[in-house]
Amino acid sequence: MTEEQTQQTTPRPAGPRVVAGRYALLGELGRGGHGVVWRAQDQVIGRQVAIKELRLPDGAEDTVFTERVLREVRTAGRLNDPAIVTVFDVVTQDGATYIVMELVEAPTLGDLVRHHGALPPQQVASIGQQVLSALQAAHEAGIVHRDVKPGNIMVGANGRVKLTDFGIATAIDDPRLTSSGTIVGSPAFMAPERLDGREALPDSDLWSLGATLFLAVEGKSAFDRPTTAATMNAILTEVPYLTRVQGPLASAIMGLLVAKPEGRISAAQAAHLLGIAAQNTPPGGIATAVHNGQPPTRFAPAPSRTGRRGAWVTAGAVLGVVLLAGGFLAGQWWATEAEDPAMLPTMVYGEGGDLRFEPGSSYRCYNGRLEPGYRITSDNQVDCDKAHELELYDEQDSLGNASSGDDEAGFVAYPGADALRRYAESFCALSFHSGTIDAAERATLSYRALVPSRAEWDAVPEKAYDDPVRGIYCLVSKKGGGQLTEAVTRKVR
Repeated sequence: MTEEQTQQTTPRPAGPRVVAGRYALLGELGRGGHGVVWRAQDQVIGRQVAIKELRLPDGAEDTVFTERVLREVRTAGRLNDPAIVTVFDVVTQDGATYIVMELVEAPTLGDLVRHHGALPPQQVASIGQQVLSALQAAHEAGIVHRDVKPGNIMVGANGRVKLTDFGIATAIDDPRLTSSGTIVGSPAFMAPERLDGREALPDSDLWSLGATLFLAVEGKSAFDRPTTAATMNAILTEVPYLTRVQGPLASAIMGLLVAKPEGRISAAQAAHLLGIAAQNTPPGGIATAVHNGQPPTRFAPAPSRTGRRGAWVTAGAVLGVVLLAGGFLAGQWWATEAEDPAMLPTMVYGEGGDLRFEPGSSYRCYNGRLEPGYRITSDNQVDCDKAHELELYDEQDSLGNASSGDDEAGFVAYPGADALRRYAESFCALSFHSGTIDAAERATLSYRALVPSRAEWDAVPEKAYDDPVRGIYCLVSKKGGGQLTEAVTRKVR
């Protein structure tokens, strides 16, 4: 008998490959940077499961890798949240590590956007709510996901969401396991602080969630570029612009995408915004981003310039983009055509405006009236611990000012009176309804925003080193008139 005939008559192993003596691998479901995912049959219980076969990173020691994966994934397996894919088992066999998980037969969020484009705002808000709930459960248990992205979010036909790969990125992202220069995670959804080499924090997961929701609602990634280097540069230097939504969903997304972790909105704030956006269904049941019958306002991206990070990537400037995108919720209030009894009409200061306003540097309190034709300057300033009529409780001076060293900041175009008004009202409302104002005094107060006139915005400073006049000012006064007897702004004290 020839060798060929011998090979033909030798019986081949029957049936699928079996892992750990109980999980029969039925077929491949997918593969990615972390390994291969199989559909499998648990022959002991009789149910189908998903098994992720992890690949050993280049340069990793087998024992170190295995121990780390087992520890991290078992920890993640103890998480209890409806939006977290359940981990049933973790086993090792023949040098490979297998994670046995709940089988979720649903497309990923990335698949949905790829095939259908931008998703309805209400659906995006609901997805964000569920993913955020999963992240909060993980963060409370001391676990950072590290790889929140559309490909790790499964969206069922019933609207239920599952976030997968908990613990896997954490296990693999270890200096002992990765070769020099290797990026663990998806660059387009990786927080700026991680690209700067800092440790991943819960806030980093929140940023990644913001980038994920941006893709879902816009139909395209905020930062994805042709090369990894270009993508990383975009994350570190560019500010994205939402064009399809406004209101609480826009505020949640842009608040999560603040470049600096300390300036990012918290998980609780994001949950509040997403919760209201998810319920924002007008009569008739059609989920849209429309408020009071008005369609979303589109804001065209500013002209691309080299080195524009400057003032625009500070926490305050990014907040400006958030608010220009459509208003920031404060409690049950949002600034787009909102009805807030404490807010007085916005006024315009400067040439061609309602009044003159030239804040001094000594005090933040004034005696004077915010009336057309009135002038408030440093001459009106008083000590905030003495009786006063007006109190400057917040301001935003990064709208194109060059104080950050950006010599092109002066070229920021005037956004339009309506957009500037809505931005100012949103900013002042957020600050008024937050911890800036003494809560015990808030019910007795009124507030209003002051914005620069077009002429004031476009005016060229007399001195080359001066900034353009583009400040947004928030002032508080006694409701119905009268004087404040002491400071009501906490930071003034």
